[in-house]
This record gives sequence, structure tokens and C-alpha cells, in this order.
Amino acid sequence: MEQDQSVAAGVDSGSAEPGAMAFDLTTANPDANAYGHNPPAVTAGSAVDHDGGAQAPDVSAYPAEHAALNGTAGEMANDQGDAENGGAAINEMGEPVPEPSYEEGKSVLSAEEARLWSVVTANSLDFNSWIALIEETEKNAESNILKIRKVYDAFLAEFPLCFGYWKKYADHEGRLDGVSKVIEVYERAILAVTYSVEIWYNYCQFAISTYEDPDIIRRLFERGLAYVGTDYRSNVLWDEYIKYEESLQAWSHLAVIYTRLLEHPIQQLDRYFNCLKELASTRALSDILTAEEASVYGVASENSNQALDGEAHPDDPDKSSKPEAENLAKYISMREEMYKKAKEYESKIIGFELAIRRPYFHVKPLDNPELENWHNYLDFIEKEEDINKVIKLYERCVIACANYSEFWIRYVQCMEDKGSLELANNALARATHVFVKKQPEIHLFSARFKELNGDVSGARAEYQHLYSVLCPGFLEAIVKHSNMEHRLGDKESACSVYEKAIAAEREKEQSQLLPTLLIQYSRFLFLAIRDLEKARETLTELHEQLNITKPVLEAVIHLESILPCEKRIDLLDSLVEKFVTHESSHGEGSSLVDKEEISSIFLEFLDLFGDAKSIKKSLTRHTTLFSCKRSILPSKKRKADDAIVSDRDKLAKTGGTRPVTGTDPNASNPPVWPATSEASGQPWGAAYAPQATYPAYGTYDYSHQMPQPAAQAAYGAYPPTYPAQGYTQQSYAQPAAMAAAPVPAAAPAPTAAYPQQPAAAPQPYYGTTYY
Repeated sequence: MEQDQSVAAGVDSGSAEPGAMAFDLTTANPDANAYGHNPPAVTAGSAVDHDGGAQAPDVSAYPAEHAALNGTAGEMANDQGDAENGGAAINEMGEPVPEPSYEEGKSVLSAEEARLWSVVTANSLDFNSWIALIEETEKNAESNILKIRKVYDAFLAEFPLCFGYWKKYADHEGRLDGVSKVIEVYERAILAVTYSVEIWYNYCQFAISTYEDPDIIRRLFERGLAYVGTDYRSNVLWDEYIKYEESLQAWSHLAVIYTRLLEHPIQQLDRYFNCLKELASTRALSDILTAEEASVYGVASENSNQALDGEAHPDDPDKSSKPEAENLAKYISMREEMYKKAKEYESKIIGFELAIRRPYFHVKPLDNPELENWHNYLDFIEKEEDINKVIKLYERCVIACANYSEFWIRYVQCMEDKGSLELANNALARATHVFVKKQPEIHLFSARFKELNGDVSGARAEYQHLYSVLCPGFLEAIVKHSNMEHRLGDKESACSVYEKAIAAEREKEQSQLLPTLLIQYSRFLFLAIRDLEKARETLTELHEQLNITKPVLEAVIHLESILPCEKRIDLLDSLVEKFVTHESSHGEGSSLVDKEEISSIFLEFLDLFGDAKSIKKSLTRHTTLFSCKRSILPSKKRKADDAIVSDRDKLAKTGGTRPVTGTDPNASNPPVWPATSEASGQPWGAAYAPQATYPAYGTYDYSHQMPQPAAQAAYGAYPPTYPAQGYTQQSYAQPAAMAAAPVPAAAPAPTAAYPQQPAAAPQPYYGTTYY
């Protein structure tokens, strides 16, 4: 979902001359109110098509309030509303700010620009093509600010954490338009990447070069330091502030800055302490004390022209000031204590900080050690009682790790655990609508999170968006949506989810997903709805399917074995016959081993429920098809102890009366069809025994499932093997149309200690496996 238009967050509609205050940089303590508002509701933005027109390719199933965001928890002022994503922006005077128009730039695209626009429109996460498009636009745009705005607005909607491009955008505005537009861009930037030291540094540099009033510049520095001033790597912003105060020879302001620095474990803390001591030794104490401090030390400060009430007068012989040396020693001693405490805390975090090799955002994946370091650092900081420290580290983390759903999920869970549901919802909105919006696991997590917190309509919208728009035919989303409706007591809606998906698959000539959907629906009808007749009718439809896979047939046999009614041996026999005798001319058929295993499973089923005639028929087919090909099959020699199985264990292994608990969210003790040991005289048991897919049918784990991308025409092409719907990370270099082919993961998997969707200990509900 892309954002369009500019943000005019508090910008005066007129042009500001240097020295004039075009924007009120004053703000209250951001930490006190930055998280006090929900993310602003916005509308879907635009990716621009080849001829310069705007379009909205990412049509969402979400309601309006779930449209795209690119802001952070910071700077969400009451009157901004929808401004940052193209809504009705207003300035500080309450006047509407006109939205930019791209009409003039429509007909001047070069052939290369048009080609690149086509590429990024097809795949908005193709970072390299975006960069090429920006370079091409800058080369051809010359003084056409509309073209430049168009490409930067579209790019930064997808990659709002690229602080360097915000600066380039602001530089273009300053060169071609005016100061007010530069401020506008920087205000959008700090909304998008509030916890970036670099963006505040660039903004403050611009303010220093533009304004003459020190109060304006100081207010901007204070805004930035309120967010990033405790960041271990924030020394560059502090240094710029120090440099500015030195240029004004504002020694008391400078001393206050050094004092504040010593309270936090900032990089180069030793240097700052030494600078403060040098300042105190080269300037009179009265020069570096504020009016309040002067009253404490009994020193006449240059910052106060008159004494405060109750303050000692310098000319009062009975209340003379203390000796300069004594006051100076006390002044330094107090700050040395602060310095030592900060150094002590620094010793605890220095290992984590030094292991952060890439503190900024980039689309390239982080290596596993750095990912693990972030997790360890978060483990450490979460033990802190100060929630501000926790929030700020998480905000730093989700800049560097913005492409990893696991960190967003962890952030949401942490805020929820600490009792701040508003902050949790804020982080979740940014994750699902901007940073990892095309990763299915974040939407699955979001749906579960919203259901748990009473937002049923929001959870329903997440599921529908996932299997209808983002990953059409995503089986896990369909199943979990139906299960949620069933938990809510709406059996009709629960069935409707399956039936709509099945109807969509029936409209296709060859649906790979349909057989699996029918199996899941039949299982749901029997175990949850307890509608045996409808469950059997659903299974009957499989007879017409040509592309039945081994896992599907295993599931059919399993369901038929546990349904408490007469077994439909003829139906199963026809399905097995079709599977084991089908030959594909395109190499898409099942392997000989798979066919033999299905035949063996069916023989075991018949041994339990069939008659002698049906057993003879199937055994003859099995021998004819597979015995003569024994030499080409893998060795299936059986250990002697495999045949020694008690009757009770045998019954359990065939899905009989011994139940396995916890396999389904809708049935307390559903039976499972586990692997069966090889019986005497049966040549197939050894190969079937180690199989992991079918025994896990009752506890199907979707964490390795990879849905087809939204750009694919098919509703959901299910892979040849049911449980192998493997998930891969979003690739930034692959167009959406090519995503169906195997591509390298864009991000390496974290270490085993931190799975892709970490489960918070107090809340197993959020684990990667739903049941």
C-alpha cells in the first residue's frame, strides 16, 4: 500500500525567509505524549503508472481505518489527522495546505523512466529498480520539482526508513521551491523514522543554516534529543548541539548540555566528561552556571540580572558567596558521580552495542549473529523497570530489523505484557501496513492478536485480506478464519469460509488446492460441526479430482477409517486406483515410492475394514504394480523387532480407539493416523513408518507453508505435497510475477533460539503453531 502526496504537518503556507519562524518547533515532552494517539487513519496511496497517472494496485480487504501507514509512534499531533498520507493537511494557522499535483509531469517521462515505473509498479519492493528510477528521474528532471516529488513520495512510501533519501528530497525542495517545503519534508521524515539519530541531525543542520533565532534551533534540538538523546550512538547529534552553543559562546547552555550527557551511557562519554572539566577550569563558575544553579551555589550568575527572592546578594557581607575553588570542586564532584553511574551502566550494554554492525535500515538481510544480538539485547532491556528504555530500544531495533516479522511480533507482545495495548496496536499497524505488509505471518499474528483483544471484525479483515488479496488461496488463513468463526459460535459463517473458497477453486480447470480444501472441510465438519453426513458428501467430491496427491489420499483414508459409519471401500479403491495407475507425460506424476506407500496404506485399511474379495483385488494390483519393480525401489528391509507390536499399539497406530490429545482446536481428543509398522509378509511398512506428514495430520503445522503471491492468477496453487508449503522471506529483487519460482530468501532465518514468530512465555496463544 503506497502513500501519496506530501505532508504539511504544521508548515506555514507562506515561504519562510531565513530568520523568520515558518514552523513552530516547540513541543511538549515527546516521551509524555508521543504514544498517546493511535496511528492516523489514512487512505491507500498511489504507485504511479508508466504515463504518470496514479493508481492503487494494492487493493485491500481492510476497512478504511486499516489503510497504509508510514509513521512511527512519535509526532502524531492531534491536528495532523490524515495529512501524512495524503489526507486534508492543515498548517499551524489551521489553514488547508494544497496537495501537490503531478499533472504537469505526465508527458515528459523518458523511455527508461517509463520502463522503471512499470517495474516498480509491478513489484513495489524491488529496491534496486527504485534507486535506478530515482537516479534516472534526477538526471532528466532538471528543475521539474513535480517529477522529483512524484518519485520520492512513491519510493518513501515503501521504504520510509531510508533517511538519506529524505535528506535528498529535502535538498531538492530547498533548491527548487523554498524553505517551507524543506520543513515539510523533514516533518514527514521525523514522522516516518522518529528514532533515527541521522534524520534529526540533518534536520538540525538545516535549521542552523536557515534560522537566526537560537530559540528556534534549540527547540528543534530538544525535540530530537527527547527521542534519540539516550541512544548510545546519539553522540553525533549531541556534538552538533555542542558545536552550535560554542559558536554562540553560550557557556551556561553548553555546561547544561554536558551535564545532561553525563546522565546517560552515550558513546564517547569519557570525552564529554573531560570537556566539561576543561570548560569549568577555563571559565569562571559564574559563566557556566544557570540562574537556578547560581542560587544553589550562592554565586552571581551572568544569566540573572537580579537576585531571586530569598537569594543572597553579592554585596551582602553576611551572606557572601562561597570560595570559587570549593564551589567548583562541588560542581565537578556532582557530575563525576553521574558520569560514574553512566559508565557502570555502559559496561552492561557495551557488548550489545558493539555487536550492532548495521544500526540503520537496509533491504539486505542481517546475518544471524546480529539478529541474535538484537534478541539478547531486548532480553536484557525488558528487565528494566523504565518502559521508556524498552520502547526506545525496540524502536531502534525495528529500524535495523524492519524486514523481520519476528521483531515486530515481539514488540507487540512486549507492549501488551507491559499493559500498553495502544502502543502494541501502533506497532502492529506499522508492521502490517508498511514494513512487513507482504509477509503472511504478521497478518496471521495480527488476526490472533485482534481476536484475543476483542477486535473480531479486525481479525476477520486480516484473514480475508490474507487469503483473498495478499496470498490468494492461503490454506492456513482459510482454516484459521473458519476456526475463529466456530469459536465465536457462528457455525454458518465457519462453514461459509470453506464453501466460498471451495466454490472459487471449482471455477478453475485444474485446482491443486481444491482436494486439500475438501479434506480440511470434511474433517472440520466431522470433528467440529459433528455433521457426519455432510462430511461424507464433501469427501465424495474427491472422486472427480484428477490431481489428488499422496498426502490427500492419506487424509481421505484416515478420515474414512474414523468416521463412525459403513466404510466406502469402493470409493477409496477408485481413488487409489486412479493414483497408482496415473502416468504423467510431463514428469508431474507421483513417484513410484509414493504410489507403493499409498497402496500399502490402503491394504492396511482393507485388512481392518474390508472383506476377502476387496483385499484380494487390491493385493493383486499391489503385487502387479510394485513387486516386479522391487529392484528399483529403495531397500525396505525390516528389523526383526518391527514386527513385534502389541495388539493395543497396533490399534493405536491404525487410528483406532486410542486417541491423541491436543491435535485440533475444535475436538478435545481426535484420533490420529500415525505411521504403521511393517507386518509380517508386507514389503511396504518400513518405508511408510518413518513418514512425518500423515501422522501429523491432526496437528498440522502451517509454519512451513508458503502461499502463492497475490500477483499469481491462480486462487492458490497448492504444492505437490500437502505439508511442504514452505515459506520463504519476501524478496526485494524479485518481481511479483516471478515469486512463484523458488527464490533465495531475502533474510536469513534467525538462530534456532529465536524462531520466526517467537512465542511469549505467558502467551502460548501466539506460537507459530495454532493448535
